[in-house]
Amino acid sequence: MTTRPLLAAQQGDTPRNPLLRGQGLTLDELPIRDELRGEQPYGAPQLDVPVALNVNENPYPPSERVVAEIAAAVADAARTLNRYPDRDAVALRADLASYLTADGGVGLGVDNVWAANGSNEVMQHVLLAFGGPGRTALSFAPTYSMYPEYARDTHTAWVAGRRAEDFSIDRATALAAIEEHRPSVILLASPNNPTGTALPLADIAAILDAAPGMVVVDEAYAEFRRAGTPSALTLLAQYPRLIVTRTMSKAFALAGGRLGYLAAAPAVVDALRIVRLPYHLSAVSQAVARVALANADELLAAVQQLRAERDRTVEWLRAVGLRSAESDANFVLFGTFANRHAVWQGLLERGVLIRETGPDGWLRVSIGTPQEMAAFQAALVEVMR
Repeated sequence: MTTRPLLAAQQGDTPRNPLLRGQGLTLDELPIRDELRGEQPYGAPQLDVPVALNVNENPYPPSERVVAEIAAAVADAARTLNRYPDRDAVALRADLASYLTADGGVGLGVDNVWAANGSNEVMQHVLLAFGGPGRTALSFAPTYSMYPEYARDTHTAWVAGRRAEDFSIDRATALAAIEEHRPSVILLASPNNPTGTALPLADIAAILDAAPGMVVVDEAYAEFRRAGTPSALTLLAQYPRLIVTRTMSKAFALAGGRLGYLAAAPAVVDALRIVRLPYHLSAVSQAVARVALANADELLAAVQQLRAERDRTVEWLRAVGLRSAESDANFVLFGTFANRHAVWQGLLERGVLIRETGPDGWLRVSIGTPQEMAAFQAALVEVMR
């Protein structure tokens, strides 16, 4: 039924279905916002390869026991899908508060926590509430490539300062940028993506002391940080304009569950509740996340193994003559290459997909299983010959 009009349109005939007469319309012919013209949708390549090490996923799926618990929870939720979910996800937020209290050693309650569909939506809520026309967001590159898109989509001006040569944030440079731009929102990734760099609490505190607005510390990879690296959660009581964001996509192996969250002062959470869409977090999402939190010990059991594999990868990369950034995440930035795309392509031709991101000459590899990392190393040796 639909094939013939499509073929007719391809052959230049007038489609019978009037809805298909605009098939040849280009994006530039639409009344799209000017700042969106020429832009491309965000996303890493999604390719069917034997070894996918490009999007920082946890390579270890939930056990069959946890899968069964998730299935049972989804079945329970399905019995009431004719009703809207709890629009404020109170039970889930209470569970998240308990988890963060144990992880960060700071007492948090349900009023301190907000949750949404991945940390991307959490960040969007933050920019909707505290950014906007006439306001500025500041970060320090290289860092997560979605930050300027959050700013663009919320009509917030974007300023990117520079990180130091070792990918740390120079405190004097940061304070000068804050003084110059007076940002409403400062975005600090720690550990930073794509470099893996964690920020000292003293640097975060200095930025908080100087910031005229909100400071977001993005801890998407916090569970992978090395021993002795503290979380910014410990600063929450002292700084009411601090927001610490987390995700269940990485350490919890729940990337497909799309659950991000943050910890902040209750007034901050109230501000986010104003800008969130009604019932933004489905009953199914809430149920799945609660099961994952109830099984945190099991789901996080692979974290230590991934840390060890990360450290071995850093040592190996340096042993073969490459540079590798210190990492507190589940990925490693390495280089440098005169033609990094050729290296990326060579790995892909050998069945290994990594990420072409970061500063010129650098590549990023996610940490996979020992077998996947062995395949990566073997392929990279071949490519560099």
